[in-house]
Amino acid sequence: MMGKYLWALVYVTVMILIIVVEVESSLHRVGGGRYTWNSDVNFSDWANHQRFYSGDWLYFGFNRTRHNILQVNKSSYEQCVDNDYIFNITRGGRDVFQLLEPKPYYFICGRGYCLKGMKLAITVLPQPPPSAPTNFTSTTTPLIPPNAITAAILIFAFKALLL
Repeated sequence: MMGKYLWALVYVTVMILIIVVEVESSLHRVGGGRYTWNSDVNFSDWANHQRFYSGDWLYFGFNRTRHNILQVNKSSYEQCVDNDYIFNITRGGRDVFQLLEPKPYYFICGRGYCLKGMKLAITVLPQPPPSAPTNFTSTTTPLIPPNAITAAILIFAFKALLL
């Protein structure tokens, strides 16, 4: 009997979290492709066509025997200094990095490739507010209220608790 209540409680909790939490994150393939962390890509041009928000992820695909990915400060980025990095992202050639804070981020490839253009500077923006619900401008009432599905799910879950 207790197991039924536990499952219903878990179900209600998950549904509420799905409804309430609407933070989205995106995966950005650095350079635009699967294996495009290389010297043939104009990373400044690529970054200028992207919007980065806190919570987003960067995907770096590359040949790990030739390249690496280092998070650096602005000065090291500008001068291609790879010995005083903040974080070495390199793991296996298909690596990800989460952009946790709204701020500028700088990445370079060491081993001399930064001087050939393998560097990336991006500015991460705060997560935009959730979009406001659409207001109905007509005088008719919709057949299904906007929160009807949510209410039906919660009612179903609470009824399951009572069984």
